[in-house]
Amino acid sequence: MDKTDLKILSELSNDSSISIPKLSEKINVNTSVVYSRIKRLVKTKLIKKFTIDVNDKELGYAVKSLTGINMDSKQRDVVIEELFKIPGVREISEVTGRFDILVIMFAKNLPEMHRLISEEIGKIQGIVSSESFIEMKRRKKQMPYMIDL
Repeated sequence: MDKTDLKILSELSNDSSISIPKLSEKINVNTSVVYSRIKRLVKTKLIKKFTIDVNDKELGYAVKSLTGINMDSKQRDVVIEELFKIPGVREISEVTGRFDILVIMFAKNLPEMHRLISEEIGKIQGIVSSESFIEMKRRKKQMPYMIDL
């Protein structure tokens, strides 16, 4: 892993649809070198997949919630399985700290989010408590672990 690899990763993380010729021009590296580097980064699993970043708001999902949940550890798998049945639940992470899991959910509006949290999550057996945080504004940095290029 050198600076060229890091430049490739940085550019691809910003736009995974960029063509190899355009990428090679942007980072000032020969096209064949960029191609072989990308192939190696995929083979060594530094690149897991090429994907898109969907604009949830444009799809009508204007409200994002991070919900911390404490649960009966004996029912962990069942709780997680039930949570994934809820429309709008996108991601569940087991975490350290004051919660057992963090759930990322999307809803079209606040009343819908309120219903998801109070009715859907509230009825799942094994959940001891929950606390939800509604995202007000998101600031995102691409590949924050990157060194200065």
